[in-house]
Amino acid sequence: MTSEPLNRLDPAAVTVREMTPADHAAVAALLTAVNPDHPITAESLEHELKFLRESSVNPHLWYLLAEWQGQVLGVASVLQFPGQFHPDRYSLDLGVHPDWRGHGLGTRLAAEVEAHLQARGARELSAGAYETWPVSVRFLEARGFTEHMRFFDNVLDLGAFDMAAWEAERRLPEGLRAVSFAALQEKLGREEAMRAFHDAFAEARADVPRTAPATELTLEDLTKRAAEPSACPEGVFLAVTDADEVVALTELWRSDAGPHRLEIGLTGTRRAWRRQGVALALKLRGLEWAREQGVTEIWTGNATTNRPMLALNERLGFRPRPAWVSFRRGSVDEG
Repeated sequence: MTSEPLNRLDPAAVTVREMTPADHAAVAALLTAVNPDHPITAESLEHELKFLRESSVNPHLWYLLAEWQGQVLGVASVLQFPGQFHPDRYSLDLGVHPDWRGHGLGTRLAAEVEAHLQARGARELSAGAYETWPVSVRFLEARGFTEHMRFFDNVLDLGAFDMAAWEAERRLPEGLRAVSFAALQEKLGREEAMRAFHDAFAEARADVPRTAPATELTLEDLTKRAAEPSACPEGVFLAVTDADEVVALTELWRSDAGPHRLEIGLTGTRRAWRRQGVALALKLRGLEWAREQGVTEIWTGNATTNRPMLALNERLGFRPRPAWVSFRRGSVDEG
């Protein structure tokens, strides 16, 4: 975005309005400018919104824009995450374009958000900022938010990864074999493969540390998730029994940052198969496949409380970036 000089902005001329489908490209560009480590395209934003609107829990979703002379300068979203749903729990994401900070746009959007949440009777609100964003941290603290959890982006330089040093760890326990989700679909058919995947996904996901209790993602929800443009079934690796029961998984997703990068989604193992090296073996299969595709970076996110996964990623050579600080105000458990 090429902006006018900062002193040309007249706050009275700024329009605050709800987002429409025609705004998706501008909003995606703004979100990318705010957080360039996690870029998003208009297509990805549209699919994300579609997934939210079609979720089985029917979550609330509201986007508000600050616009001046046809430019989207700020955006605030209020939504209920299907994955940790409660009717009185909401999440806030608010960002102002770096070129246009310091003009009260965030304050104005926040005031509109407060009125919206009050009207809905919200009891719990979460938001976040990187630890390296002190202005954003102070903005949240001034509005009654307190730190709740921290998460790291962990990044692996795949070009420097020594696959040969991990040959022994690539072996799965007796009775298991590694297959891609794409291969399992070919063998069982899409519906049956998705059922097997869902059973393992649900059990593994239930024990992942998060800011609120997990809400079940139904088979229908997971099927829609698998249809997202960033989904990569050939990069999802599963440990399966001779009866095609899925006992562990690791997911690789395409990134809007470009073909040089993939994102790890869920890596997890069903409880009866844990502490046998299954997750590590699958991760190594995924890293090998990614390098064959010309990928040079693997990104993943980990809660600081998830010590086993952090230790595993550290062994593999993942290196943490600045922490994302999750803030919370209020609680559905109070009163």
